[in-house]
Amino acid sequence: MAISLIQVDAFTNRPYGGNPAAVCALPGACPDDWMQQVAREMNLSETAFFYPEADGYRLRWFTPTTEVDLCGHATLATAHVLWSEGYLAAHLQVRFYTHSGVLTARREGDWIELNFPTNLSHAIAPPAGLAEALGVPPLTVVENSLGYLVEVESAAMVEGLAPNFAALKALPVAGVTVTSRGHAPYDFISRFFAPNLGINEDPATGSSHCCLSPYWRDRLNKSTFLAYQASPRGGVIKLQDEGDRIRLSGQAVTVLRAELLH
Repeated sequence: MAISLIQVDAFTNRPYGGNPAAVCALPGACPDDWMQQVAREMNLSETAFFYPEADGYRLRWFTPTTEVDLCGHATLATAHVLWSEGYLAAHLQVRFYTHSGVLTARREGDWIELNFPTNLSHAIAPPAGLAEALGVPPLTVVENSLGYLVEVESAAMVEGLAPNFAALKALPVAGVTVTSRGHAPYDFISRFFAPNLGINEDPATGSSHCCLSPYWRDRLNKSTFLAYQASPRGGVIKLQDEGDRIRLSGQAVTVLRAELLH
């Protein structure tokens, strides 16, 4: 039986910007190894798989090499597919059952708002090899379940990063988020590198903003942000920090419709 596959660019309002995700609509649960093979075939930072469950949908995310517990842009892409492809009425909220608990999504005009758990960080000493791998000196390094979060001196420094990915892969974490205060209109900017997840650079990352929001909340003394992920493709994320939950909003554009034949 052919399976519908939609490719969506997330956290952008234009085709070929933001972060591309493949979204597979399944009739029910499928073997893990098959989903991993499909994700490897798609060769995108994330491929999402959803199927009906209870009053919502089971949702799982795979990079080309591994399953992950949380992915913002592929969740945004999946919600976009549910509404745009007629699986769910546009006025209804989506409930996703995931490895990170129940996540919800709702439409707000041209934007999609996700409700995600906050990911708090704790201060650490700068790890050996981190500055050399990034090629820039950190101002501050903290750690969370996603990996290291590194603040550097300027937005220009974030935008000009050219990391040594082999050296980053040698670090004992899944990913490294690099951030600074932003230039107008953005409160902060960031980039996210995860060679240990099979992704040298992720273009626009919802899960990293679950760490970035509380980090900048404490430093800027505010709870509402407009953020920019300064990858070559770029990504725009609105954030509302509610303490233990983060509301992330982004836009999405369908760029491809296809069928998996095997």
